[in-house]
Amino acid sequence: MSRVRAVAVVLAALSVAACGGGKAKQGPKVAESGLPPANPLAVQRMVEGVAAAKEAAKDPKARTRAIALFREAIQIDPNLWEARFDLGVVLAGAGDLAHAEEQLKAAAKIAPEREDVLVALAEVRRRRGSNKEAANALDDFVKDHPGALDARTLLVAALRDSGQHDKAIAQAREVLVRKPGDATALAELALCHLGKGERDVAQLLVKQSLDVNAKSAVAHRVQGLVSLAGGDDAAAFQAFSKAAQEDPHDTTSRLNMGAVLLRAGSYAKAADQYKSALAASPDEPAAQLGLAAALRGESNNKDARLIEEARSLLDKVLERDPHNVAALFNMGILQAESLKRPAEAKAYFERFLDDAPRDHPARPEAERQLTGAKNAAAAPAPPPPAPPPAAPPKPPAKGGKT
Repeated sequence: MSRVRAVAVVLAALSVAACGGGKAKQGPKVAESGLPPANPLAVQRMVEGVAAAKEAAKDPKARTRAIALFREAIQIDPNLWEARFDLGVVLAGAGDLAHAEEQLKAAAKIAPEREDVLVALAEVRRRRGSNKEAANALDDFVKDHPGALDARTLLVAALRDSGQHDKAIAQAREVLVRKPGDATALAELALCHLGKGERDVAQLLVKQSLDVNAKSAVAHRVQGLVSLAGGDDAAAFQAFSKAAQEDPHDTTSRLNMGAVLLRAGSYAKAADQYKSALAASPDEPAAQLGLAAALRGESNNKDARLIEEARSLLDKVLERDPHNVAALFNMGILQAESLKRPAEAKAYFERFLDDAPRDHPARPEAERQLTGAKNAAAAPAPPPPAPPPAAPPKPPAKGGKT
């Protein structure tokens, strides 16, 4: 039997720190030619897994069956990278980023020429906050495959999120050379200039993006971020709402609206937005973190029921990903301020400092908490809103998507 081609599931948004949804596409080359023939029983289990995964939107138990079937396929044939890829996508959609990265990394090792595999892996790494690692792998890939526009567009986002704005701008321009007037590339370029503090340039690029495609949810989300940077929360909320109308299946705009409402102290309304996002993607970590922050704010550190619900949400995130720095920080704050348990809080802040990048904006507060200084902020800090998706499919900071 010849090697099967990828039976890509691509079910849910693999939004990364900063992503919405999208579909991973075929890579420029097929890399399975050097592998032994696929085991027919493994392929059968994989196909059954794909069918189960497609039913997951209607039946949550179907996702569990899909995961089990993909794992069985891999056990039968460890070289069946297609099953590892599909499993990684499903696990990422379920919020299990650590195991998703494990499977996608294995798939990329077996099939290094597959653009879809590398893009999915990079997206998961971005969601886990490993932007530099994602950027390095994508950079290596596009050097060997200059026409891999999905990988190059995602590289723009990874470079931007790791603070390499000039390199990100150069890569965005490379995309536009190969695909002139691309609305997503223009929006990414706008975000790069916004990251450099060049808001007027960013606004101009957003306008160009909307001129190309007035219904681009990506462009509307970037417009919201530009407005937010200018202090116009009302215009930002309106832009995010428009993005949600244009792309009802993507939760990113809901997360953005929740972030704006948190920033305004409208905790109950922010909670509604995060609940809407979770209705579409029940295990999305950014939505769980945002909802936890909203509930803690709404509780005013007095309502035990809301505090316990927030704690439970953070526990769920940490159960799937023990190194999620946003969840560690928020749990530390909740333990210290809401539950008045400084000993328990200390452990979370220490774990946060071990895992967080040196330049993480929450690091000074965590260090201050550990020194026993009195916390000045009673309400949770609102999470930065989520940028638009880069190509087809940071860690949320302080409770939301970045």
